[in-house]
Amino acid sequence: MAFALQTQRLSPGAGLRPGELGAGRGGRERCEPEPCAFGRRAGGRLCAAVGQALASGGGGGSRGREAPIKGRCGPPVAVRAMAWGCAVCLALAAGGLLALLVQLVRWLRADGDLTLLWAEWRGKKPENELRGKVVWVTGASSGIGEELTYQLSKIGSLLAISARREDELERVKKKCLQISNLSEKDILVLRLDLTDRSSHEAATNSVLKHFGKIDVLVNNGGRSQRSLFVETNLEVFSAIMELNYLGTISLTKHVLNHMIQRKKGKIVTVSSVMGIMGAPLASGYCASKHALQGFFNSLRTELTDYPEISIINICPGPVQSKIIQNVFTENLAKSLENSGDQSHKMPTDRCARLTLVSMANDLKEAWISDHPYLAVCYLWQYAPTWAWWLMNRMGKRRIQNFKSGVDADASYSRKKK
Repeated sequence: MAFALQTQRLSPGAGLRPGELGAGRGGRERCEPEPCAFGRRAGGRLCAAVGQALASGGGGGSRGREAPIKGRCGPPVAVRAMAWGCAVCLALAAGGLLALLVQLVRWLRADGDLTLLWAEWRGKKPENELRGKVVWVTGASSGIGEELTYQLSKIGSLLAISARREDELERVKKKCLQISNLSEKDILVLRLDLTDRSSHEAATNSVLKHFGKIDVLVNNGGRSQRSLFVETNLEVFSAIMELNYLGTISLTKHVLNHMIQRKKGKIVTVSSVMGIMGAPLASGYCASKHALQGFFNSLRTELTDYPEISIINICPGPVQSKIIQNVFTENLAKSLENSGDQSHKMPTDRCARLTLVSMANDLKEAWISDHPYLAVCYLWQYAPTWAWWLMNRMGKRRIQNFKSGVDADASYSRKKK
């Protein structure tokens, strides 16, 4: 970029350095460089000030402490000083622009919020933070819960795994023993129905009796939904809230009492990006996840006297799992006829890994998703009007996909290799 440096006629103070007193006006005129056009736009006399500091060696000495008096200087020293000032200003501006571009590229390629990805790169490692910890995972028989169990076993965590299907839990345990150094006693299989709240205290006591403590509770159990509100029976909404919300906070209550006694622990809840936004075909599911978000954000504020008890909300977007095969539909007796192709969604192992990173670094909330849902999360946070506009358009396509028999999110998700 070319710079137009202003030149002036020599004043009586010609030949003096910037800041020196000239003979004009009774010897009280101070010679200062005139700012360039960039300097005027960037804050008045920014370039001139930087240039003067460079020329005078930082403004030291008695002359640098005198109050400046407006004037002009034209010697080569002043011109070079002003050029240096302009160069420094432009370098700073270019550096700031480059940093913004780097962040933009990172965001476009991201599959999680930037705080989470920074923690993955520079933060604490799950292998160091979770080894030897007692972790209780609900919904461990399939999907995200199953994959979390496998990765935790490789790390060396002691596991309590729960779900309704005990035979599936035994299958998961068998694989954990094959891929890790854990022994039989390091993995407790515990059948649990989240909707049977009267059993939660006994289940908690069983884990404590086996391991003596619970370091981490992972609330992963729950079901999604695929139906339009106007076509859905109210019993479905009651069942969703009973399982996803009331069952989760019931189990949390019993485990939290133990953590308060120990004054430490982590409660990790697998919520959803649907707990941040709203989307068609999942009004009841969104309601349950919004309820979880509100509950655990409130609970966190009640635990300020226990700084070592962490409340961590995980918000995944579309993930390759069997959750879509077990969704609620318009009535409790009906199952989803066609779940569609799931290959375009985030791999389950990637979602589980980022969940472990969130746990290790005690992130209060983590968004784990590809675009466009990740972008919508940011819009919902910082520009909700735009988020509504985008979701209205995505929502129409989502309904069209569902009615045509393909996965609701198929048309705007990135294809996974």
